[in-house]
Amino acid sequence: MGELKKWRDQKWVRIGTDGKVKGECGTSKDKKNPDRCLPAAKANSLSKKQRSSTAKKKKREGSRGKTVVKNTKAAEVKFGGGGLARRKNHKGCGAVMDGRRKKTLYI
Repeated sequence: MGELKKWRDQKWVRIGTDGKVKGECGTSKDKKNPDRCLPAAKANSLSKKQRSSTAKKKKREGSRGKTVVKNTKAAEVKFGGGGLARRKNHKGCGAVMDGRRKKTLYI
């Protein structure tokens, strides 16, 4: 099963800044600065204080105009797998083709 399918098949819930589960993800009234969403299993595994912390971080950064805000360390959502993007020493997708190198312009 692909990673995206695993992600999509989970039940995601919305977390309020008070640390409580507020309902399903995507039901936030504030569309410009929405609440934090987490998989229900992950949300239930966190303490109320940890849920509150990650939700407050999302609201704080969102009020500054950020649209993508990383979870706190405790609230990180990890999926198995790997792929090229997760390989530790991955240097790129292959050799550079002749005539296709980037050129630096000095003005």
